[in-house]
Formats: sequence, C-alpha cells, structure tokens
Amino acid sequence: MKILVTGGAGFIGSAVVRQAVRDGHQVVNLDSLTYAANLKNVASVADAPGYAFEQISINDRAGLDAVFAKHAPDAVMHLAAESHVDRSIDGPADFIETNIGGTYTLLEAARSHWEMTGRPDTFRFHHISTDEVYGTLGATGKFTEDTAYDPRSPYSASKASSDHLVRAWHETYGLPVVLTNCSNNYGPYHFPEKLIPVVILNALHGRPIPVYGAGENVRDWLYVEDHADALLTVLTKGELGRSYNIGGENEARNIDLVRMICALLDKHRPDAAPHDRLIEFVTDRPGHDMRYAIDPTRIRNELGWRPSVTLEQGLAKTVDWYLNNKDWWQPLLTAATERRGTGT
Repeated sequence: MKILVTGGAGFIGSAVVRQAVRDGHQVVNLDSLTYAANLKNVASVADAPGYAFEQISINDRAGLDAVFAKHAPDAVMHLAAESHVDRSIDGPADFIETNIGGTYTLLEAARSHWEMTGRPDTFRFHHISTDEVYGTLGATGKFTEDTAYDPRSPYSASKASSDHLVRAWHETYGLPVVLTNCSNNYGPYHFPEKLIPVVILNALHGRPIPVYGAGENVRDWLYVEDHADALLTVLTKGELGRSYNIGGENEARNIDLVRMICALLDKHRPDAAPHDRLIEFVTDRPGHDMRYAIDPTRIRNELGWRPSVTLEQGLAKTVDWYLNNKDWWQPLLTAATERRGTGT
C-alpha cells in the first residue's frame, strides 16, 4: 500500500511513518514543517525504498493536487493539525485555518483524486482526531464512539469541526473514510511543550515543574508507538464510515503522572533527587477539562487491537529516550518556551 501521511514529521505522524515503513508500506510524508515538526523524527527511515517527502501545506490545493498526481496514493492518513490547547487559547486563528480549512482542502483534493482514478473501493481516507472533542467526564464513565460531541477549547472545537467534515464527505460524496479518536499520547520525539516532556526537561534543568490547578485532572495515556500500530490496524481493517476510539487503558491524575516521572529521574540522577521538590502548582487554564477516559471495546472486539505498553513501561522508555537524545531536544527548547503548556 502507498500511504500519504499528512503531518508525518510531527510527533504522532512520524511514529506512523516509521511504523508504516517497517511494515513494508510505501510512504509519502507530507508536512509543511511548522514549529513542532522535525525531519529528524523520520531520519531512521528517510533512505528506505518507497519513502518520499513533500513540504506542502494542507491548505495548498494546487500543491496537494500535484502530490496526488505524482504519487497516486492508495490511502491518506490525515494527522496534520495544530494540536496544543494552550496555543489555541492564545491564538485560535491558526487552529481554524489548519484544522478546519486544511481538512476541507485535503478532503477535496483526495475526493478529486479518488474520482479521477475511478472511485476505487480500496481507497481509504483515515482521519485522526482526539478524545477532547467529547468534552469532559466526571469521576465515572468513559467516552464511546456514540458519545455526543461537547468541545470546550478552540483546539477541540476545531478538531470536532474537522471530524464532522470528514463524515459529511463520506455521507454526501461517498468518499471511503475511517475515523479515530485517541487519548493523550506520549513517548519519543514529543515536542517539548506538552506535559511529559516539560516535566522531564524542567526536572533535568532544575527548573520548577508547573502543574495546573491541584493536578487533579485525569487523562488516559497512550504510548505513541502503540497508537501508530492501532492507526495502521484501523486503516487496513476498519469498516468504512466507522469511527474507532483508541485508548491506552492507563488513566492517571496529572499530579500522579508527574510524581512517577520524578521518581524515574531520581533513579537516573540521584544527585539531584528528590525531583518532586520542583513541583509548582500554577493557575489553572481556562476551560480545563477534568477527566478523559476511552472505552476501547469497539477496536478491541472488532479489530483485535489493544495497547501493549503500560504507563509504567512507557514512562520508563520515554525518560530513557530523553536522557539519551539531548541533541534532538536541546535546539527545540527556545521554540517550546515561546508558549509552553503544562498539561492537556
């Protein structure tokens, strides 16, 4: 299969690219290389047969048409998005332009390609979204694919809008689509503005570790390489027009997650222990959802997928990766601190 991956130089997109190449697929990596993208993320597969890179914005219709004509992909995996909630609060315009306008432009380019090639039944448009479109949960319950949308931030509202567009293009034009909504990702190559890399890097530098509110917000954590495997499973096995929720089955309060990371760093850097002394509670952000949790029954029962990495295992892998890859994250710290978030 030849897969066009949008946002393939970003955090989740690059994991998909690496996994797809390892699985033997041809990959066209399309990325505009905004601040959170990095071609070092895919350096390990850049010389692989069948890999190609195109630096194009998903808002560039002419550029997209040229890419579809040149590469004739069998499938699209759409991951390109503005994704940081804090940045969406500061400046929502980029999120509207990219996540809504860009998805529309990509859908139209994909539809044109699909129609010009005879509307093949084998074509797939896989839209990757977030559990944040569902809003917030109380102490109990989990999001299912039938949960009503209730986005609370400019980011989640823009992703909800893009989900609706993809479903509309399926119902109105017959475009063969599948959709996924995932829980919070973490792991290698995570841009240092999100909670886990912020905790690791601040702790390593002896800086305060900011935690919103009292740290009581709960998230379900999904190791990014597990997510990439799930996405390729949905692409190849998912039912057309169907949505699949992908969770890590690893719920944790933010404060507990931060303390777990600090404990790992205590083992690696005992001279600076205890790292949890650096925790600093800060003013909560506007509209901060209290709890997310995914019910993964559909993907488990219908496609036979479930996560393979526990939170404890994934955090240990992630901390080790950051300790061993200073050359990757050191140049990014300036860009990250322009607007550094403390949680999602």
